[in-house]
Amino acid sequence: MTLDRRMIFFDIDGTLLDHNKKLPTSTKESILALKEAGHEVAFATGRSPFMLKPLQDELSIDSFVGFNGQYVMHHGKLLYANPIPTDVLHALSQYAFHGEHPLVYLDHEGMRCSSSYHSYVEEGIGSLRYAHPEYDPNYYVGRDIYQAMLFCKEEEEPAYIKRFDKLDFVRWHNISTDVLPRGGSKAQGIERLIDKLGFAKEEVYAFGDNLNDMEMFQYVGHSVAMGNSPESVKKAARYVTKDVSHDGIAYGLELVGLL
Repeated sequence: MTLDRRMIFFDIDGTLLDHNKKLPTSTKESILALKEAGHEVAFATGRSPFMLKPLQDELSIDSFVGFNGQYVMHHGKLLYANPIPTDVLHALSQYAFHGEHPLVYLDHEGMRCSSSYHSYVEEGIGSLRYAHPEYDPNYYVGRDIYQAMLFCKEEEEPAYIKRFDKLDFVRWHNISTDVLPRGGSKAQGIERLIDKLGFAKEEVYAFGDNLNDMEMFQYVGHSVAMGNSPESVKKAARYVTKDVSHDGIAYGLELVGLL
């Protein structure tokens, strides 16, 4: 590995994709320039692998940290997987049912909902440009679920945090929070991938825009918050670039000296 070769991780929503879920031309050109220069590029996202295929094809990226660190792929091969224990998911499902809070269960192939229809699910999943998932309250039975989405208001979340000490809750929407195995984070997934590839933390860059990017910002040597990030996320980053819709990726890569 040459001294100037670096690894760069990119969050997707609000980082690579703009507020309309489009990939800005300047972002695509910048990513392709990074790859052409010999750098290693990967996604670090809360999304499931089945949601990544179009962007993977467009950017020719086959390594990623998915499910906020619970599913790590390196050049198309599974490197690490950390599903939520089924008994814990069952207890969560029962509690959420009585609280009338729907859950969406995600594995690497798809997602299903514990409710046949709920306006919160329609709004939250709709913001990702996906339709309301099909109804299957037992989807978690007999398969590995790496992440769930709990649909509740922020003030309703502490009851879940107090009750489920084997889970972490990371809010990504005003009416939804990601549910992960305790200690799970993008940083955890990034650590496994860079160890595999032989990069030191000081050789690693991460771009993100939301609360689920905080741990990876604290872990990598060079963290870059998008201009559209909340203030708490900006404060956690080493650098702050422009809004995703204002050539934020291109500007940020120039800011840190990678382009």
